[in-house]
Amino acid sequence: MKGYRFSRFDPGEGKSRFEQLLDLFMQLLTYTSGDVTEAMQWMNELDKKYQLTDDEYGMGDFIDDLKQKGYITDPDQEGKITITPKTEQGIRKKSLEEIFGKLKKTKQGDHQTFKPGQGDEQNPETRSFRFGDMLEQIDFTESIRTAQINHGVDSFHMQEDDLSIRETDFKSQTSTVLMIDISHSMILYGEDRITPAKKVAMALSELITTRYPKDTLDIVVFGNDAWPVEIKDLPYLQVGPYHTNTVAGLELAMDLLRKRKNPNKQIFMITDGKPTCLKVGKRYYKNSFGLDRKVVNRCMNLAAQCKKLKIPITTFMIATDPYLQRFVQEFTETNNGKAFFASLDKLGAFIFKDFESGKRKTVY
Repeated sequence: MKGYRFSRFDPGEGKSRFEQLLDLFMQLLTYTSGDVTEAMQWMNELDKKYQLTDDEYGMGDFIDDLKQKGYITDPDQEGKITITPKTEQGIRKKSLEEIFGKLKKTKQGDHQTFKPGQGDEQNPETRSFRFGDMLEQIDFTESIRTAQINHGVDSFHMQEDDLSIRETDFKSQTSTVLMIDISHSMILYGEDRITPAKKVAMALSELITTRYPKDTLDIVVFGNDAWPVEIKDLPYLQVGPYHTNTVAGLELAMDLLRKRKNPNKQIFMITDGKPTCLKVGKRYYKNSFGLDRKVVNRCMNLAAQCKKLKIPITTFMIATDPYLQRFVQEFTETNNGKAFFASLDKLGAFIFKDFESGKRKTVY
C-alpha cells in the first residue's frame, strides 16, 4: 500500500533564487530607509551566515539582475546607487501583503453606506421607472422580460411602464490624514518603532490608492515641526533629533482636511511619546520632563476643534507608560475619537480594521 511522504516545508519553494533574495532586499530597504549600499552590506553579511547564494548564483549576479530589471540605478558620479520608483512601489506592496494579507476575510470594508442613489455599486433590487431616472440606470434585460410578459412575444413592443430600474448604492469618499511621529523617542531604549510605523503607512497608502482610488490620503510627519510627505518618500523616512510637536502635526492635518470637499474626514495618529514641544513665534517651547500643561492644553483645544468639525482622531499609542495612557484617554474623550494601545506587531491590524469599519459610515 502506497503511503504519504512528508518533507520539510520551504516558504520560498516555487520562487526563483532572485525572487527569494528580492523579498529579503525589500525588507532590508525599509530598515535602512532606502539606503541601497547599507542594505547590500546586510545582504552580504546574511549570505556569509546563512549561505543565501551558491556557486551558480552569487550576490554579484543578484546585483546585476536588480539593475537589469529596473530595481536600482547605475552608480552616479559620486558612486551612489539609488532605488527606482518600481522598487518604491514594490516595498509598498510587500508592506501591504505583510500587514493586511494575514487578516481574515470579511464582508466589511467596502465603503458602502447602503443608501440608494447615483453610485457605482449595483444593488440587486429593481423598481419601476420614474420620471428623472437616467438612461444608464435602466436594466434592459429585466425590462425586455417585463415587456414580453405584459404584451406577448409575437408583437413585441416596450412602454414606459415596462422599464425596470437597477438601483445603485452610493459609495462614500473619505479623506484621511495619517500622522507619524518621527521624534527621537521612536528609536530610544533599543526599540525600533519607526520601521513598523513606516510599514503601516506604506501598506495603508497602497490599499487606498489601489482599492479606494476615490479616497484621499495625506501623510504628515511631526517632530519639532510638521510637514507633509509624498507616498513615494515613505521608504526614506528617518527619525531625527526632534522633540514631539503634536500641536503642529494636528494643525497641519486640519489644514489639509479643510481643503477636502467630502464630509467624511478623519485623522490617524501614530505616536509613542508625550507632546513635548510648541512653536511660539520663532522659538520652540520645550519640556521633556513629564506632561507640560501649556503643551497639553493646546493639544486638548485642537482635539475639541476637530470634534466641532466632525473630524474624529484615532490615536495608535505604542507606549505603555500609565501617565501617557491617561493623557491619550483624556485627549480621546475631548475629541470623542478612539484610542488603541497597540503593540508594534499588532499596529497594522488595528489600523486596517479601524479604517475599514469607519469607512462604512457617512458623516453629515
